[in-house]
Amino acid sequence: MQKKTLVLGASSKPERYSYKAVKMLMQHGHIVNAVGAKEDSIEDVKIYKGTPEFDEVHTITLYLSPKNQTNLYQYILNLKPKRIIFNPGTENSELETLAKNQGIEVEIACTLVLLSTNQY
Repeated sequence: MQKKTLVLGASSKPERYSYKAVKMLMQHGHIVNAVGAKEDSIEDVKIYKGTPEFDEVHTITLYLSPKNQTNLYQYILNLKPKRIIFNPGTENSELETLAKNQGIEVEIACTLVLLSTNQY
């Protein structure tokens, strides 16, 4: 089943986990949007800068440290995702609470592991 995923903190550097997540999400047939520090691309997926609008985002998978998430709280919540995945190093109890209060599912997990074990 295709789920539109926003990779927040995306990078075009192949050694980065966010890059690997974009590639693996595409390999698993998911629709991928990406936002990063600079505009670029990963194959056919454009990496946007800033806070672009996306419709019907099912999952936001975070690759930003908690201090870099603070200015994006409203952006994240306004996208109204069904789920936010906090990858290792991105755990943030403040954002978790805000998300849960809006009925958004929160997962502390690794997107790459979820995809490789068919738990995504």
